[in-house]
Amino acid sequence: MDSPSIAAVDSIADDLRNQSLNSNNHGGNHDGINNASKNKGVKLKLEELNWDHSFVRELPGDPRTDIMPRDVLHACYTKVSPSAEVENPQLVAWSESVAESLDLDSKEFERPDFAQIFSGASPLVGGVSYAQCYGGHQFGMWAGQLGDGRAITLGELLNSKSERWELQLKGAGKTPYSRFADGLAVLRSSIREFLCSEAMYFLGIPTTRALCLVTTGKFVTRDMFYDGNPKEEPGAIVCRVAQSFLRFGSYQIHASRGKEDLDIVRTLADYTIKHHFPHLENMSKSESVSFKTGEEDNEVVDLTSNKYAAWAVEVSERTASLIAKWQGVGFTHGVLNTDNMSVLGHTIDYGPFGFLDAFDPSYTPNTTDLPGRRYCFANQPDIALWNIAQFAMTLSSAKLITDKESNYVMERYGTKFMDDYQAIMTQKLGLPKYNKQLLSKLLNNMAVDKVDYTNFFRLLSNIKADPAIPEDELLIPLKAVLLDIGKERKEAWTSWVKFYIEELSSSGISDEERKASMNSVNPKYVLRNYLCQSAIDAAEMGDFEEVRRLLKVMERPFDEQPGMEKYARLPPAWAYRPGVCMLSCSS
Repeated sequence: MDSPSIAAVDSIADDLRNQSLNSNNHGGNHDGINNASKNKGVKLKLEELNWDHSFVRELPGDPRTDIMPRDVLHACYTKVSPSAEVENPQLVAWSESVAESLDLDSKEFERPDFAQIFSGASPLVGGVSYAQCYGGHQFGMWAGQLGDGRAITLGELLNSKSERWELQLKGAGKTPYSRFADGLAVLRSSIREFLCSEAMYFLGIPTTRALCLVTTGKFVTRDMFYDGNPKEEPGAIVCRVAQSFLRFGSYQIHASRGKEDLDIVRTLADYTIKHHFPHLENMSKSESVSFKTGEEDNEVVDLTSNKYAAWAVEVSERTASLIAKWQGVGFTHGVLNTDNMSVLGHTIDYGPFGFLDAFDPSYTPNTTDLPGRRYCFANQPDIALWNIAQFAMTLSSAKLITDKESNYVMERYGTKFMDDYQAIMTQKLGLPKYNKQLLSKLLNNMAVDKVDYTNFFRLLSNIKADPAIPEDELLIPLKAVLLDIGKERKEAWTSWVKFYIEELSSSGISDEERKASMNSVNPKYVLRNYLCQSAIDAAEMGDFEEVRRLLKVMERPFDEQPGMEKYARLPPAWAYRPGVCMLSCSS
């Protein structure tokens, strides 16, 4: 793991951590659901969906169907049905974009029984429900069997474009994987997952999606801060949608159980490649998928000779690309355990996530992560690499890839992350080529002065490439984000803006063209935690309009949206209280 590319990932993380220290000293893509616009001609009722349950058809299942908590051995899933108690469930919000991609007629949301079906109280015609078995490393420690403890898949369907989609209810009741939990979810966390799934998609970041959100009409007891003060909260269920909910931990659990289950790792890998990476099934010899190992013998290995190695490399690169996008938009996942890593390279499992407000590389939105900040913003590239290493180790233990192929999987992560991250940050700055010194100084300045990440990059497009601008006017376009800075810090920012204008002037791109380009990659609106909380507060009082309004704003994050400016404001003082800017895993 000492390749130059991996060292480069470490370098970026080190730079971010150093900026955090400095601040303390100073005081595309694989984009989830796609082709929606092409599917507008197909409008199906729920009873007409084209089901194809490949997961339960082709993979070994649990012979038992009870929900008694237990170790589920030699199986990838357990057939279970939703069992959450409901009483007059209500539809809170829905995504017409997701419905289009499923070929589902949006009029179906108006059905009187829609909330009954998507609360799990009534069966979905043609569905086959199950909970998936998986394990995972949590905070760096192997946790053994985890599995879908409160998520129940309703089934898989194929749309008119032959795209495979899995529908899953989160908070639908107990499964054999629930351990000591109740299998339920609360409205608070369900609103966050629903909104962020859609917000990330419209930001262009690969993600699972959300079709709808319903209340159960029942209350759920939760201790939000793990401080011995539980309270009752409204229950809810979100319908998540993804091509697959397979995670790194889906393979790890079987490898961890030794020889008898290693064949399941191969079976599951074969299944995954067949349905989700079919281009790897029939590769021909090609120099484009060969590599030099970096060993002294300079051996060249062709990935076409081993589909599992080619698959592992693609998983690694998709993951690297995903993390680069997170870093670019200022997103912190908060719980990057291996069971929360999608094998498709999608953002999955929205818990205590957070978008950066004031730029702080050490920011973690997860109160459980506070002691070591393992999953803080700056650490995400390194942690994802660590997770890839565990995934590669799993495939190695099942004899699917060699040690040299495993090393290359990790090396490709480093290379892909650096390539994508540099390209993203270059676009955000509106420059024709990457300038490490310019970016490093910028991020350092932002960390020192705790500058709002989203608003800064959006305002940056207003800088003119004119070296003749008087020095005392250079910071005017940025005055809304450079708040309460003294003379020394003004000088530091003036120096940086001069440096930036020099780079802009040599690019030959007009101010208007650059502004349009920058505004297409620097969002005006992101799903800040305080915006979620405002919608949650209203919803818990029975008013769902703010959830729906916030969804509409987040569906157009790069547009100006006149009249919606309040959704781009800096967080108010109350946003920094516990439970808003930081959350626990309790939901």
